[in-house]
Amino acid sequence: MDMQGEERIAASRDAVWAALNDPEILRQCIPGCQSLELKSPTELSASVKIKIGPVSASFAGDVTLSNIKAPESYTISGEGKGGIAGFAKGGADVVLTEDGGETILVYDVKAEIGGKLAQLGSRLIGSSAKKLAQQFFADFNAAVSAKATGAA
Repeated sequence: MDMQGEERIAASRDAVWAALNDPEILRQCIPGCQSLELKSPTELSASVKIKIGPVSASFAGDVTLSNIKAPESYTISGEGKGGIAGFAKGGADVVLTEDGGETILVYDVKAEIGGKLAQLGSRLIGSSAKKLAQQFFADFNAAVSAKATGAA
């Protein structure tokens, strides 16, 4: 499953980059995130609880940052295991472009799931994944914009 999109954020590229690398901001913005801990500058461990259709699942897994070109882009990838519900793994290429005093964040997500979740059907999974991604980026935008406005 692939998703692309962009988000215009009312903050400088440096501020957006800092937020993309701030585990606390990410934890607050990731839907269903129970915990997100920094293990190294490029590795995090996460615990997320989500409901897709009739299936509720808790995933525990690792997140890795690679292809880092600060403050322009990186690849974030992760894999989580949800016990009987199955697994989810994927990644996103994130690119930041300055546009005046704002930043355009472009994302290209690739994800795959297996196990019980995969049996729900691709339309339900696709629409749920799209909703979760849109919620993350909307919440991230609000958090970063509010922080930038408060600092200004």
